[in-house]
Amino acid sequence: MASSSGTSSGSGSGSYTLHNSGSEEDLQQLMDQRKRKRMISNRESARRSRMRKQKHLDDLMSQLAHLRKENNQILTSMSVTTQNYLNIEAENSILRAQMSELGHSLESLTEIINFLNANSSGSIIESSMADGFIQNESWNYMYHPIMPADIMQY
Repeated sequence: MASSSGTSSGSGSGSYTLHNSGSEEDLQQLMDQRKRKRMISNRESARRSRMRKQKHLDDLMSQLAHLRKENNQILTSMSVTTQNYLNIEAENSILRAQMSELGHSLESLTEIINFLNANSSGSIIESSMADGFIQNESWNYMYHPIMPADIMQY
């Protein structure tokens, strides 16, 4: 029995070895096929990753261009606003000077009116007119409207 068992085992082993080597070959082919699929899948994944990376870079470059354009627009707007502010400040200074000058003119006119009211006798007024007192420059402001051209000379 031992010999039959050994023969049977030997022939079984030989048949198993043949079958096993075929199976190993199939297994190797299967592993190679899986390896190729994995390699193709990895290449495709790497390609998609590069594409995503490139798209992200393109998006960032687009955003950078947009932000630079927006920044230039803001700088231009600030420059225009600053220039307008300086122009208004200059105009405001002119108006303040004119207001001060008109205030002094008003005070002079008020003094003239007070003087005329205090000296209401006809002879003093007539002599003052003859002397040219009423022709004083301060008096003329009362009858001379201020025009835009007058304002611009200040």
